[in-house]
Amino acid sequence: MNKITPQPGIMDITLYQGGAAHVNGVENVVKLSSNENPLGPCDKAIEAFRRAAYDLHRYPSSDHAPLRAAIGAVLGLDPERIICGAGSDEIIAFLCQAYAGPDTEVVHTEHGFGMYRINALAAGATPVEVAERERVTDVDALLAACTEKTRLVFMANPNNPTGTMIGAAEVARLAAGLPEQALLVLDGAYAEYVEGYDGGAALVDARDNVIMTRTFSKIYGLGGLRVGWGYGPQHVLDVLNRVRGPFNVSQAALNAAEAAIRDTAYVDHCRTENARWRGWMADALAEIGVPSDVSCTNFVLARFASADEAEACNEHLKSQGLLVRPVSSYNLPNCLRITVGDESSCRRVVHAVRQFKDGGADGSDI
Repeated sequence: MNKITPQPGIMDITLYQGGAAHVNGVENVVKLSSNENPLGPCDKAIEAFRRAAYDLHRYPSSDHAPLRAAIGAVLGLDPERIICGAGSDEIIAFLCQAYAGPDTEVVHTEHGFGMYRINALAAGATPVEVAERERVTDVDALLAACTEKTRLVFMANPNNPTGTMIGAAEVARLAAGLPEQALLVLDGAYAEYVEGYDGGAALVDARDNVIMTRTFSKIYGLGGLRVGWGYGPQHVLDVLNRVRGPFNVSQAALNAAEAAIRDTAYVDHCRTENARWRGWMADALAEIGVPSDVSCTNFVLARFASADEAEACNEHLKSQGLLVRPVSSYNLPNCLRITVGDESSCRRVVHAVRQFKDGGADGSDI
């Protein structure tokens, strides 16, 4: 009998499934399943990455000081309270590793990012899923779910995969109402898509029980490099830096991210283009009977009449070389999450959904 066994909770983790990238037998595939920026990174980030090729034999910076300084300068934050990671996913993992564990609980919303549950289980903690209200975070429900065992409360704002968000006053009420041993984690992966939104930075500055996570994978177009960061109280950063590996982000990624965050004009351009085609796509889908909530992100959560209709539409889209994201694993079986692509991609996906709706639930006349 094999006595080599993993820690409790590990085998309860369902393997994470990323957005599909290929369809067998179909060419000219458009990937709208991973919320990537269709415009890609800015030219300055690409050039910074190219220059880094000449120093691949060198270890990267262990303190990430230049990138932390750039983030602080552009966003008005204290660089000493910033931590960098291999995507914001790694910051989430650090938090669970440092603060959760056996006989503790990690609270998250029912339609929240799947890595909250995964990292809670990996740390040996119990994930606690809390109902949302019509796909919107319910602060009262989150507070009611907290107990003396609660250590972390994760909330994405705007949320993935719903695209919805709650206001600053509600977030502040959540932070103020948490038990004294709990830390609120504000996941701001999509914060840059909301004009004038700080992702919760002001609340982090005002309290000692809030940390914000951010990423370069979305609006900055650097998903392939895996760079994220967190901003929190000094006492939390002191803990997280003790579990962070000294060389957890490559130098090429650090250089590209520094160039990307300093190019604020490009970020503004990406936000504007995303808002333009997000609004167009949401309106066009609604006109053909596929509604969605107002999205504050770079995707639209399209709602169908049933899980069967959503699945059939997804199969039709795949046959047309259009890859979107089914979200049944996020308790949304009747929905498809569709990334906002460029103009051509948005028009293609709306046209294909219209074909499907005109042909009935199975798309039989297409």
